[in-house]
Amino acid sequence: MLEAPPDGPPALHVENVDVTYGRALSALRSVSLTVPSGAVVALLGANGAGKTTLLRAVSGTLRLHRGAITAGRIRYGETVLDGRDPVAAVRAGVVQVPEGRRVFAGLSVDENLRSGGLGLGRRGRAQVQEARERVFALFPRLAERTHQAAGLLSGGEQQMLAIGRSLMAAPRLLLLDEPSLGLAPRMVDRIAEVIREINAQGTAVLLVEQNAGMALSLADHAHVLEVGETRLSGPAGELARTDAVRRLYLGESAEDQGAA
Repeated sequence: MLEAPPDGPPALHVENVDVTYGRALSALRSVSLTVPSGAVVALLGANGAGKTTLLRAVSGTLRLHRGAITAGRIRYGETVLDGRDPVAAVRAGVVQVPEGRRVFAGLSVDENLRSGGLGLGRRGRAQVQEARERVFALFPRLAERTHQAAGLLSGGEQQMLAIGRSLMAAPRLLLLDEPSLGLAPRMVDRIAEVIREINAQGTAVLLVEQNAGMALSLADHAHVLEVGETRLSGPAGELARTDAVRRLYLGESAEDQGAA
C-alpha cells in the first residue's frame, strides 16, 4: 500500500473499516486503502458492493443515511475523520461529489457555485474569485450560463456544476461518485479530461465509477470491492490486465482474452 512521506502532503488512510446500516446490515468489512497526495485511486465493484458507503464514511455523510462506522479508523493526514461531520471533512480539504449530481435546481449556476464555499469560515473575496475562475476555466459552458437556473441545464452541464461546486471549497482530496452516470459518450470523455486536469492541478481523487475502462485509464491504483470486502487491489494498469477485471468490468469475453 502506498504511503505519503511522514512530513509530506496529506494522504487518506482508511484502516480496517467496518460499516453497518441499522442494527444488522453489514456494508463494509475490514476495508483498507490509501490515497496518496496527488494520486487518483479508483474503486470498482458491482452495485451494492459498498463503494458509495466508503465515500460516505470518508466524507462524514454516513450518519445522514443511518450508517455507522463500527470498527477501524479514517485519517486524512493527521486529521481523524471517522466520527466527524461533513463540515469537518470539508475543512480538512476532503469534498464529495455525490452520485446523481444533486444540484439546487431552483438556484442559478452562480448561486450553486457560491454554496460550495459555505461552512468554511471567513475567506477573502480574492480566494472566492480565484476558485470561481478555476471552475470557469475548467467548464467554460458554466460561465456562459451563470444566471441560468441549474434545473434547466442538461445532465452533462449539471454534472459539470456539481463538480464545479465542490471545487469552490478548494479540496485537496476530491471524492467522485459515478461522475459519468447517465451521460452521453462525448460528455463522458469530457468528464474524464476534467478529472485529469483537476488531478494535474494537485488535487487527489478517489473515484467510484461503473465505467471501469475510464476509471482504470485515469487511476494510479485501484481496488475492487465485492459485497463489502476488498477482493482485488493493485496498480490500475496491472488490474486492467487481470482476467477477472477484464471479464467482469471491461466486458471482455473468454474469446477476447484468448485473442489478446
